[in-house]
Amino acid sequence: MKEGPDIAQIGSLIGDPARANILTALMGGRALTATELAAAAGVTLQTASAHLSKLEAGGLLAQRKQGRHRYFTLADDRVGKLLEGIMGFAASRGHLRHRPGPKEPALRKARICYDHLAGDYGVRMLDSLIEAGSISAVGEGLSLTANGEKHLVSIGIDLSGLRSSRRPLCRSCLDWSERRAHLAGSLGKALLSNFLDKGWARRTENSRSIFFTPEGERRFLALFPLELSDGASQPEPDDKP
Repeated sequence: MKEGPDIAQIGSLIGDPARANILTALMGGRALTATELAAAAGVTLQTASAHLSKLEAGGLLAQRKQGRHRYFTLADDRVGKLLEGIMGFAASRGHLRHRPGPKEPALRKARICYDHLAGDYGVRMLDSLIEAGSISAVGEGLSLTANGEKHLVSIGIDLSGLRSSRRPLCRSCLDWSERRAHLAGSLGKALLSNFLDKGWARRTENSRSIFFTPEGERRFLALFPLELSDGASQPEPDDKP
């Protein structure tokens, strides 16, 4: 087929192992330097720079300068959604790059997916919001209800600010570890930022995992009480990564 979108070009950009490692490292939502991304990819700085140029030209990465330093991020949340979808598909087919290690349980429990909460807790949060009637789910479409607006405003979410953004308020994102949906969009980002700002959770150094404090975990589980519908057991409140 010689007409239409060129998926082969995107596939070749993501398909290179070093570039795949670079993109995965940026799924943590942080802007990283070429040196940091070279270490994540396991290549030299010169090789990483060549990969970064290709990814940026392909519309997958963006860069910004601060002083003498250049920082790279995913181009937008659509790239994050694409990568998470590919991760989910790969995991469902058994294509795993390593055996589960010490960090695996922490990543599966709670991690950052570009800018929102993913993993067991991300799925739990969306399930709870749907069960409470705060979010309406029709197929893969999600929308905030009137009751949901009151609920989220009461916990400190500025909905007026979110609605001024061109980004979708609620969006479903396939979770690669749970194989089910978690909440993305500007609301998903705002909720994760709320947990971090309140000190309920913090990011883990050099990892995508999110660590909840004992008090933060207690509050989170009270706010989102619905466990996974498949009956999977929940971590103990004082589990640490």
